[in-house]
Amino acid sequence: MKLTRKFLATLGIEDDKADEIIAVHVDTVNNLKDELESFKEKAEKLPAIQKELDALKEQTADDGKNPYEVKYKAVKEEFDAYKAEQEKKAEIETKTAAYRALLKKSGIAEKRIDAVLRVSPIDGLKLTEDGAIDGEEKLMESVKKEWADFIVSEEVQGVKTPTPPSSAPAAMTKEEIMKIKDAGQRQKAIAENIDLFKKG
Repeated sequence: MKLTRKFLATLGIEDDKADEIIAVHVDTVNNLKDELESFKEKAEKLPAIQKELDALKEQTADDGKNPYEVKYKAVKEEFDAYKAEQEKKAEIETKTAAYRALLKKSGIAEKRIDAVLRVSPIDGLKLTEDGAIDGEEKLMESVKKEWADFIVSEEVQGVKTPTPPSSAPAAMTKEEIMKIKDAGQRQKAIAENIDLFKKG
């Protein structure tokens, strides 16, 4: 599935944000193509290496320690591992873009989206054939409930009379917060200590 402006528009993403997402996506795809091309060239040499190995096998004892065979297997394993890694990376980037759009559509404040993404199980998401998140409506309801403090309110409110602050909760570390088993309590603790989840 191609990541297009038309697709991003259906997710409610503004044109300028869509341009940024597509630009990053294009750069990533181009880099992947260059790297895969390099490994493709190496892979094309594998048959010749295999032929050489077959000849060497007839001249050496079959003890599993032929240095050429070991090298061949190492190169092939490296290529297979790299290919799988890049495919996984591209999948995560696509899921992240889709989830970012869902968060924005759910009303999460723009400046809070990156913090939410860092603590969300992106890898566990499933995408439909058209690139949408499977079970999007149900997930949006969950997002609005768990991240209610991060949702931008468009209601016009009157000026509130300042009141003395209540006793602030004891500061928690990022590790302590992530150990909280109850999802609601964990999200509340993250909201109260959001500075711990900001980059840099």
